[in-house]
Amino acid sequence: MMEQTKKRYRGMIFDLDGTLVNTLEDLADSVNEALEKMGYPVWKTEDYRLKVGRGFRNLMENSVPPEVKEDSAVIDRMLEYFVNAYDRRYMEKSRPYDGIRDMLADLEKEGIMTAVNSNKRTDYTEKLIAALFPGVPFVGVFGERAGVPKKPDPASALELCGIMGLEPAEVLYIGDSRTDMQTGKNAGMDTVGVVWGFRGYQELHENGAVYIARTPADIVELARTGGIRPCDI
Repeated sequence: MMEQTKKRYRGMIFDLDGTLVNTLEDLADSVNEALEKMGYPVWKTEDYRLKVGRGFRNLMENSVPPEVKEDSAVIDRMLEYFVNAYDRRYMEKSRPYDGIRDMLADLEKEGIMTAVNSNKRTDYTEKLIAALFPGVPFVGVFGERAGVPKKPDPASALELCGIMGLEPAEVLYIGDSRTDMQTGKNAGMDTVGVVWGFRGYQELHENGAVYIARTPADIVELARTGGIRPCDI
């Protein structure tokens, strides 16, 4: 294999759901509660792996029966029921993936700046980060914000890059989905696809992940080596 020139990454931007934290069960339980209130069929928890990641409204649209997904009144009511449920549930079962806390501590020791960029509503994003990662010095924690386009638009990623004082080429964008790989690419950043999340290897590989991380320790290795090979750590 041709030897790749090593790079030095000085910053990393992480997705939240499916990357740092397994939030799937709390999301699934909350949507199913809303569906039950509306009299619609519910989904298995695993079915939500392909539904989450593009904001709450999109999640509602992809969870209701197809014949009502374009009905804004239905989606508005679903959102109301969902938020009421998620307010109670969002910390019931959501936990960091194994090795994430150690990874963040090791990245701090390596002098790597870190940030979070999620399509989850900002208030939930901030609450989850504050509760699950107290003391981690993220330079910014961004969720869905009014007036700022959601991922895969690169606006928030580039804003975080600016806060870090780095060029996009010095920052890795890390996530578990097609949306994350597209966001990083749109921002001019190398991407890391994590296989422990909601989507898996195939989607990440097909959407141009520069690196594939099979464990959080792989991301620390990237920080230390500056990049090993084009895909599959």
